[in-house]
Amino acid sequence: MFKPWLAHYPDGIPSEIDVDCHASLVDAMADACSRFADLPALWSMGRSMTYRQLDEASLAFAAWLQHDAGLARGERVALMMPNLMQYPVALLGVLRAGLVVVNVNPLYTPRELEHQLQDSGAAAIVVLENFAAKLEQVVAATRLRAIVTTGVGDLLGFKGPLVNAVVRHVKKLVPAWHLPGAVSFNQALAAGRRRPLSPVTLGHDDLAFLQYTGGTTGVAKGAMLTQGNVLANVLQVSAWLARDLQDGRETVVLPLPMYHVFALMASFVFLRKGAKLVLIANPRDMGDMLKTLQAVPFSGIVGVNTLYRALLDAPGFAKVDLSGLKLAVAGGMAVQHIVAQRWRERAKVPLVEGYGLTEASPVAIANPVDVHEWSGTIGVPIPSTEVVIADDEGRVQPTGSVGEIRLRGPQIMRGYWQRPEETAEVLTADGWLRTGDMGTMDEEGNIRITDRKKDMIVVSGFKVFPNEVEDVLAMHPGVQEAGAVGVPDDRSGEAVKVVVVRHDPELTERELLAHCRQHLTGYKMPRHIEFRDQPLPRTNIGKILRRELRDTPKPAPKAEESA
Repeated sequence: MFKPWLAHYPDGIPSEIDVDCHASLVDAMADACSRFADLPALWSMGRSMTYRQLDEASLAFAAWLQHDAGLARGERVALMMPNLMQYPVALLGVLRAGLVVVNVNPLYTPRELEHQLQDSGAAAIVVLENFAAKLEQVVAATRLRAIVTTGVGDLLGFKGPLVNAVVRHVKKLVPAWHLPGAVSFNQALAAGRRRPLSPVTLGHDDLAFLQYTGGTTGVAKGAMLTQGNVLANVLQVSAWLARDLQDGRETVVLPLPMYHVFALMASFVFLRKGAKLVLIANPRDMGDMLKTLQAVPFSGIVGVNTLYRALLDAPGFAKVDLSGLKLAVAGGMAVQHIVAQRWRERAKVPLVEGYGLTEASPVAIANPVDVHEWSGTIGVPIPSTEVVIADDEGRVQPTGSVGEIRLRGPQIMRGYWQRPEETAEVLTADGWLRTGDMGTMDEEGNIRITDRKKDMIVVSGFKVFPNEVEDVLAMHPGVQEAGAVGVPDDRSGEAVKVVVVRHDPELTERELLAHCRQHLTGYKMPRHIEFRDQPLPRTNIGKILRRELRDTPKPAPKAEESA
């Protein structure tokens, strides 16, 4: 197929990647641990772990899973932790044992946790003790045979017991729990070090992750990501970002949780290059995160729009030394113009926005690392990736026309776990992934995303995309955050409703409408405005939960149309 974007690739970026350079994702990580053995791989709470130590600890955990837990190749292991050093150790250990990782959001409700453990058929789980009481509520309804619990300080050396004591008894962050037969993480590592790992030969087709997502419709389901899927995306993103990054010389801050697919893939990319990953366990604690950023010089950071905005708004961010920063990557949600502009002014490097979704392991489209200014596009397809803009029947649309973004490449998932009908809804017979996102492509292959297909608002037959309205609202200095949704309207079918958290408590509907009128045509104008004092509901990485805005029990007040 014709790929106009290749003619505009930055120098040195290949059109295709060689996924056969490694036998598997596990092989790529083992190679990194060998090449960078004496360099720091992880940093957390003042403690470092070298690649050699990561290699040895993950092998020990893999041996424990095989011999003590008695897990057979292909069984699923759930990981339920924030960004602690235990996470990458357990992650690599599960994969090296020939098992499948099921990443679990620790903030799940018991109902959500029970669904994921039941649906995946997880045979084992590693859980931070802060959330063990939640697991206790549902464990009887699962097929778990092995439970490993860990404390925040378990891999922090001599300071670990003190950290655990503070978390448990001073901050009282560990509710009482009772899980008979549970083994501590450090006990599992000690036992595993006395066991030889039974070699497991893995290939590209072996399942590596059940990464749960809401997908395009329905209940959360597990995207089946193979060793080859994730390895391909690691190689694709590595090729895209390689221009300024030196093997074994970088320090990258990872505030996004590794249980989210974007941070998961990014961690593999930077570990493969021998970088030191600075793990942020709780990015919501902005004061603690700023202390880390002030103490640890870094050359890269991975985040989302809301994180970058929060940093820019934090008074202490002015004290952070950004002179060594080479790369700031943004994904997971749309980057707003005002955030990109402020970041460039403060950091002197752009926010490099990428686009993808869980089903694509996740990255498929990205802006070049040398992008000079925010363009409103998500960039072009990365190496070995095909993209078309299609109508509902799959017909490719002309340049500039709005349609559904469809993707094809080696990073596209195998399908949804035990859901063949839903797999058939999103994967075509010839390998195209229907993303459910609407967008356009220009003559150079640059893609502009408009919005989720299901979030699109139709006002008197005209399409309104919430992202555009939210971006305009974010430009007003009196707005802290805002979300836009469609609500029923007798005259126009749907009308635009916005929910706004004010930065300036004196901001009025009249003032906000006057601002919108400067940037939005009539049918895109908000017809309902609701001000809130509390932050808007968001996902774990910061996406606005528009469904909850739409389902607000009380009716939104009518905006002053004559203002």
